[in-house]
Amino acid sequence: MAKDKLMDFDKALELYEPVLGFEVHVELNTESKMFSSAANPANSANHEAGPNTLVAPVDMGLPGSLPTVNAEAIRYSISLGLALGCSIAPTSRFARKNYFYPDLGKNYQISQYDEPIAFEGSVDVELTDGTIVTVPIERAHMEEDAGKLTHMGGATGRIQGAEYSLVDYNRAGVPLVEIVTKPIIGAEHRAPEIAKAYVQTIRDIVLSLGISEARMERGNLRCDANVSLRPRGQEKLGTRTETKNVNSMRSVERAVRYEIQRQAAILAAGGTITQETRHWHEDTGTTSPGRPKSDADDYRYFPEPDLLPVAPSIELIEELRAALPEPPAERRRRLKSEWQFSDLEFQDVANGGLLAEVAATIAAGATPAAARKWWTGEISRLANAQGREAADLVSPADVASLQGLIDAGTLTDKLARQVLEGVIAGEGTPQEVIDERGLAVVSDDGALIAAIDEALASQPDVMQKIREGKVQAAGAVIGAVMKAMRGQADAARVRELILERAAQ
Repeated sequence: MAKDKLMDFDKALELYEPVLGFEVHVELNTESKMFSSAANPANSANHEAGPNTLVAPVDMGLPGSLPTVNAEAIRYSISLGLALGCSIAPTSRFARKNYFYPDLGKNYQISQYDEPIAFEGSVDVELTDGTIVTVPIERAHMEEDAGKLTHMGGATGRIQGAEYSLVDYNRAGVPLVEIVTKPIIGAEHRAPEIAKAYVQTIRDIVLSLGISEARMERGNLRCDANVSLRPRGQEKLGTRTETKNVNSMRSVERAVRYEIQRQAAILAAGGTITQETRHWHEDTGTTSPGRPKSDADDYRYFPEPDLLPVAPSIELIEELRAALPEPPAERRRRLKSEWQFSDLEFQDVANGGLLAEVAATIAAGATPAAARKWWTGEISRLANAQGREAADLVSPADVASLQGLIDAGTLTDKLARQVLEGVIAGEGTPQEVIDERGLAVVSDDGALIAAIDEALASQPDVMQKIREGKVQAAGAVIGAVMKAMRGQADAARVRELILERAAQ
């Protein structure tokens, strides 16, 4: 496949105005699926289930099976719509979206078309420098997810070149809410940053509502990023591309930047943009063509005949409105005050998309300072090295446990970093990694005294220096003991034993 030509980003913005749009799919963590009683794999309790074990006749499109609506999914969808500032429709209905694909057993998807449950809202997005951008929401509608295809035998894991494909219907029928923005105009040079911040804000909202695990690497939260360019001074919008199912906030930012540069190069050379879906490639940081993008008419929408309209009562809507958590921007201000972070410290957490993780780590028992240190320090370093999101590497509970072991004297900071690497590698909890690798701090006086004696034997003048008042000379012995014991000696106790020896 030929490599795309790219225009310098700043040059592209001189010539063209970017217009953005996002479709974010949120998998709801209800106990059962949207239209069947099968267990929901988007709920973490069912995540490890084997292929095709969480299915019912409706999910597989078997003849004679009929859907029934999940009432909890309706409540979750209304709550999300309200949190997005949307109006809730007094009545909405489901529709059939017709298209064939092997992971849609019915050959259609039950979705909402012209009567969504929530419409006309907006969400405030905070950028890294504190700038607030209001993103207009067109609609939030309910639908079901499709199954999952695994392409076998090819070099890339994609359908091109594969020998055969396997289909897993576990995900078929998982309840989704799709949030669709209106065109976002005026983003200019900050378009990639706005893209990342918007997805982060949606994630913060659904996590605060408790309606989704929002794990992007698991597909709980997926973003389709629409990008178009129009020449400066032109009113008509350009032709858009839709980069599908981008699965990290960092990738959303990169995909938007790439599409701006790619489209600008095509337009400047006199070419035209094809309205199509695009695939994002994390390894190369590029997009590639998918399929021509269909318009609504191509799906032959018509009302779902097997389901009644959804008509939530005013009382239910007001009950859910009263239960809404505080908006993300207000929550940030409160947390900054509670945690007593400086502006820079809080921005490090917020800009890293780590507010939820730091908050959960504090709730699990760590101090705010310790939680911030781990997430913005070692965990983020490892995530950057692996090209992954920090939140995907380790759980807040394990981070809090790790810090607790440091506070208890079981680990030093250096040992804790080794334990963290073991946890990330899947070796178990912090305590299990300590037990397996033998990484606990050695505080047994007998073992420490033996190591001190060995260190003093090679540095016989140190003890005399300490007795003469040069206490800092003990550092050389402490260093030798730490090296001999692979960093596992209790340094504070080693120092005490050295000074006790000098006083004799």
